[in-house]
Amino acid sequence: MGQLSRLAGTVRPGGRTARVRAAVLEATQDELVEHGFHGLTMDQVAARAGVGKTTVYRRWGSRAGLVVDLMNELANQSMPHADTGGIEGDLRANALSVLGALTDRRLGVTFQAVIAAATCDEQAAEALRAFHLRRLEEWVGVVDLAVKRGELPQGTHAAEMIRAISAPLYYRLVVTREPVTPAVAERSVVRTLAAARAGAFVEPVE
Repeated sequence: MGQLSRLAGTVRPGGRTARVRAAVLEATQDELVEHGFHGLTMDQVAARAGVGKTTVYRRWGSRAGLVVDLMNELANQSMPHADTGGIEGDLRANALSVLGALTDRRLGVTFQAVIAAATCDEQAAEALRAFHLRRLEEWVGVVDLAVKRGELPQGTHAAEMIRAISAPLYYRLVVTREPVTPAVAERSVVRTLAAARAGAFVEPVE
């Protein structure tokens, strides 16, 4: 994923509206990191961002609206997919990108807060889905290229293969609460690639 952990200064100049949005989204992320989704309040975000409460309520409507826009911005800031010339290098770059995001002091906590919110808030769940779909769309091309190069079997489901890379990392982060380490990321790459080469991700012909 490779997201920046802070939003300040990352929004292109666009006048007061852009500055307000950048300040509010950074304040939203700060509040998520410190208090989680259920401790997130519109009033506190406004105070932290140094903007009027009416501005925040009018533009974002709810705390879920803030989270949706924050996830949008994090997706916009994500690094593009790798192009190492081979599927093993590309998958390793993907795994390390996810690892970097999940172990970042701010981003990791931000994702945990949004994942927790997604279990009980449909807007938060939709924001999380949209974020991951955009990241999948960015990376499926490396699998498709590998199929064309003959590195993977025809019919390999690209999105499922990319999901398989990050799934063990997220499982450790939010379910077992075990350390998410480079060794875990490397094992995920090795196992996913072995499974893919054996045809485990080939779509059945109906």
